[in-house]
Amino acid sequence: MTTVARAPAASASASTSPLLRVTGLGKSFGGVTAVDDVAFDLAPGELLALIGPNGAGKSTTFNMLNGQLRADRGSIALGGVELVGRRPREIWRLGVGRTFQIAETFASLSVVENVQMALLSHDRRLWSMWQRAADHRRDDALALLEQVGMRAQADRPAGVLAYGDVKRIELAIALAHDPRLLLMDEPTAGMAPGERHALMALTRRLVNERGTAVLFTEHSMDVVFAHADRIIVLARGRLIAQGAPAEIRAHPKVREVYFGSGRTFGEGSAP
Repeated sequence: MTTVARAPAASASASTSPLLRVTGLGKSFGGVTAVDDVAFDLAPGELLALIGPNGAGKSTTFNMLNGQLRADRGSIALGGVELVGRRPREIWRLGVGRTFQIAETFASLSVVENVQMALLSHDRRLWSMWQRAADHRRDDALALLEQVGMRAQADRPAGVLAYGDVKRIELAIALAHDPRLLLMDEPTAGMAPGERHALMALTRRLVNERGTAVLFTEHSMDVVFAHADRIIVLARGRLIAQGAPAEIRAHPKVREVYFGSGRTFGEGSAP
């Protein structure tokens, strides 16, 4: 049986070589520059948050990383392999997974069958009509569900689950490809506070076990500051700050962009 989990990996550190290296990234739409000269690195085993006010260029940056948009300029290198110009499916095959703001599953299939469908795709057998999803690598699918805390609900229809559980299934589906880099777009959107922190704590555990690098966007600042190793901040398409949560919390430019004052994220309502 093919294994679905990586060997445990050490947490990212300053000495760890970057898995992802973004340099000079830019994208314009007509005469409007959406992303301008953005650069950052991401190491294996690291959770990096990408934040910024509405219109900052977060979605455009995210969509360039997995090939949904093509960068006009700059470089996106994954393990030294250039991604700019490659199609989303090819980037996925190179080890870039993604979860979306609105989780999507096959509601009529069971929980385990949803993960088995992802494994069929990973194994390039999605169009083998002679083989049902229910027959394909069930033990591996169950192992993935065990990792995200959903093994007990494996045979329930996905359509009857609470939204927080659907998000866990989506994470298992993303992990079925064993990605080196996982892009998480608003992973806790629509979830209650307790569910948000539980999902990110789970993500942290899996990152540590697998050595996966994670880049996530998030509007809930409590989630960002509680779980990110580092934070990068965009405003009007440009990178204005990057660093550890404590540095970003106190950064004057970040405070100005979010609050228009000297207030910090610890005072009053966070954005």
